[in-house]
Amino acid sequence: MDPFKPELPKPPSQRWAFVLAGVGCTFLVLAVLFVGNLWGRTPVKAAIPLVDVKFLATTPWRQSYGDLVAAKEDLSDFDCYGCHEKNKPPPIRYDANQKIIIPKEHSDIVMGHGSHDRNNLCYNCHNEANLLTLQVRDGRELKFNESPALCGSCHGPTYRDWEAGAHGRTSGFWDTKAGPTKRLACVSCHNPHAPDIPTREPAPGPHSLHDAAHAEGAAPAKPSH
Repeated sequence: MDPFKPELPKPPSQRWAFVLAGVGCTFLVLAVLFVGNLWGRTPVKAAIPLVDVKFLATTPWRQSYGDLVAAKEDLSDFDCYGCHEKNKPPPIRYDANQKIIIPKEHSDIVMGHGSHDRNNLCYNCHNEANLLTLQVRDGRELKFNESPALCGSCHGPTYRDWEAGAHGRTSGFWDTKAGPTKRLACVSCHNPHAPDIPTREPAPGPHSLHDAAHAEGAAPAKPSH
């Protein structure tokens, strides 16, 4: 052998040729599967419907006398002496079961304040000597927009919670240095003649981004509460 003649590489064995061919075929098959997306498509998330704007409203569900005054609305319905005679309290009438008889002029009023119709006397709150004011047990006269103090004369614990901000709704800033705080009056949520708040539709629950029910073709999950 010539020591100065370079040795030529040996040809690969037949076994290695099969291995390399198999690897090449495997990558080729994987490439075809990847391009053809034969494993199926990733489920498309269904569009999440927007929440109804009624659940975003910040206005109270009813308007109080104070709200009407602030909005400069027509207050003729509160002018008691437009129909009633001054210095002559309207008589209160009851039926055979001692239930108050609402005059047809006030047919929109439904009395339901207190269990067992115990609070069915208008003058428990209204001042018979001055129908334009309310009367408290301690003898104070209050304007209609000062009604929380009247409510508190019977509902003491709830009134204290309301003053502390634990009952009712407080809007604005907790830190009064940062801005004003507005606390809704009792009658902004409760009808003084029938204080029970009507049942309201609950807001829909949060949507899960990983919920299988949102997959393409599946029915969306019903809101829960």
